[in-house]
Amino acid sequence: MHRYVPAVLICSAMYVSNTAPAVSDSSAPKLRRILVADDNRDAGDTLAMLLRLDGHEVHVATDGLEAVEMFKRVMPDVVILDIGMPGLSGHEVARRIRDLRSELPVTLIAVTGWGQKADKDRAAESGFDHHFTKPVEPTVLSALLQK
Repeated sequence: MHRYVPAVLICSAMYVSNTAPAVSDSSAPKLRRILVADDNRDAGDTLAMLLRLDGHEVHVATDGLEAVEMFKRVMPDVVILDIGMPGLSGHEVARRIRDLRSELPVTLIAVTGWGQKADKDRAAESGFDHHFTKPVEPTVLSALLQK
């Protein structure tokens, strides 16, 4: 009997073994507290799993309202948001987060299926620091989180 292993787990294991950051005595990888919000539960959970494999503390919300409430409880360093979510859009979540934490740094990253120039401009106007079109390359996101 063969056991089914989802392709994402195989890819994740390859990602970890091939690109895990080397830790030297003088520098260790930056570990972040991250909130991921995506109404596609599988996409959010998969991204969270990849981030946890890098050592980050990750919390997952599945809609905009839940994302804002979780943000207040968790106070993450980084928030990764889908734009098209029920309840509140990622744009509205970003604006609310900026209002809640205007004096403290938080990095807002849009990871969305909407990738036209107008979409990127609107994301920047909403308060996002970065915009990626799905699917985002894990190594690109990992490198960004180390800055």
